[in-house]
Amino acid sequence: MKPNTTPINPFGVLLQPNRPDSDIRDLDVDMLRELVWREHLIVLRGFRTFDGAEDLSEYCARWGEISVWPFGKVLELVERNNPEDHIFDNNYVPLHWDGMYRPQVPEFQLFHCVRAPLASQGGRTTFSNTVLALDHAPAHLRTLWNKVTGSYHRKMEFYDSKTISPIIDSHPQRGFSVIRYNEPPRKGYGQFVNPPILEFSGVSGDELTEFHRSLQEALYSPDNFYAHEWHEGDLVVADNFSLLHGREAFETKAPRHLRRVHVLSNPPLDNPRLVSYK
Repeated sequence: MKPNTTPINPFGVLLQPNRPDSDIRDLDVDMLRELVWREHLIVLRGFRTFDGAEDLSEYCARWGEISVWPFGKVLELVERNNPEDHIFDNNYVPLHWDGMYRPQVPEFQLFHCVRAPLASQGGRTTFSNTVLALDHAPAHLRTLWNKVTGSYHRKMEFYDSKTISPIIDSHPQRGFSVIRYNEPPRKGYGQFVNPPILEFSGVSGDELTEFHRSLQEALYSPDNFYAHEWHEGDLVVADNFSLLHGREAFETKAPRHLRRVHVLSNPPLDNPRLVSYK
């Protein structure tokens, strides 16, 4: 089955069925994988999808080896009462890459929307294309960013880990430059539950201030940034090696329920920047 395709601005592609009752399982995964490698993000909308978490994980196994967490293969992203971590809150989540605190870094993130909030309720998932950000940045900013190394320590119910990574790193399979950055929580966005401990070295003073300002401006530039507004049934597949992602805040108790699965590369990527993990 060949779907209808529409480019997403500024990157990615939307795939929709060309006939009613089309099942997402009928799409060729090799073709979809090639699309993600080329476009960095795909949105599949309007297809018949999954009956539950196990059905989703069985489909994701077609993409490759699934990264298994202490909770299993599927993370239920839904607001909790009195959450102990910001991923289960309704506040915004800063840009970061997944697996940065884990022994293996997944190549693909697959998000399935079980229930979607209304557009007025917020909760879009945000993606920044770091390949585009570097392509669009002037040489003096790339030089500044290249001086900086980030140290990230995060403790939550699934791990207590530390990662140290240069801001400009290399794609582990293709060798082109990407940005690896855990954006510090911004002031004025309400209480941020369980923030990581972040340190940035290589520059100081005014240069460090300019580093954060210029990098955040580039990552959120309309030329490099996409915010996905969820529709029930959407499946989004993202290139975790090239993109950073986060979340916009959403209205508390809004019907926002996503399921997320991590799929490893072939061969799996042992985290080259992990310093400690427990």
